[in-house]
Amino acid sequence: MKNILSRRLVIPTLFILLLMPGLSAAREIDGVLLPDSLTVDGIKLVLNGAGIRTKFFFHVYAGGLYLQKNSHDAAAIIAGDAPMLVRMHFIYDGVTPEEMQNGWMKGFRRLASHADKELQAAMHRFTKLFSVTVKKDDVYDFGWIPGKGLEVRFNDKVLDVIDNFELKKVLFRIWFGKDPADNDLKEGMLGL
Repeated sequence: MKNILSRRLVIPTLFILLLMPGLSAAREIDGVLLPDSLTVDGIKLVLNGAGIRTKFFFHVYAGGLYLQKNSHDAAAIIAGDAPMLVRMHFIYDGVTPEEMQNGWMKGFRRLASHADKELQAAMHRFTKLFSVTVKKDDVYDFGWIPGKGLEVRFNDKVLDVIDNFELKKVLFRIWFGKDPADNDLKEGMLGL
């Protein structure tokens, strides 16, 4: 009788645990699966939160923030010189290089209008990486690796590593600053 009773409790308990958030291998957001963890330069990062970037009512991409440990502190994330990554998994099909480059430069100019020459050069170098029309399910990863720089990947291929911490901070302010490009995306990626 004791074995039957314990089996009756174990099976529903296991089923409930499997349905709990955080125990699955990925988080689905608007049809996009974002993995619960990624490895950057040999360091495991966990999904802090996720959201959708919308523009003119269109869902452009699912964004995920990956950190070594969860945080809701936007200022600490922006200023942090620790491994971290933002993933942009595109939902919208057909974002042109011009749209991508103009969008980044608009954000950089708004947040770093008084940038020194070194930061300006880094921002231009970063912006030039967006040279293809983005299709649905294309993925950009922006990983900060202390001692190496900002690693930009497109569909898991490294495009460049830019060793400029000020660029990392300005880039992350676009997502997590006081006046972000998308408030709902910011809150989602911060896990709020």
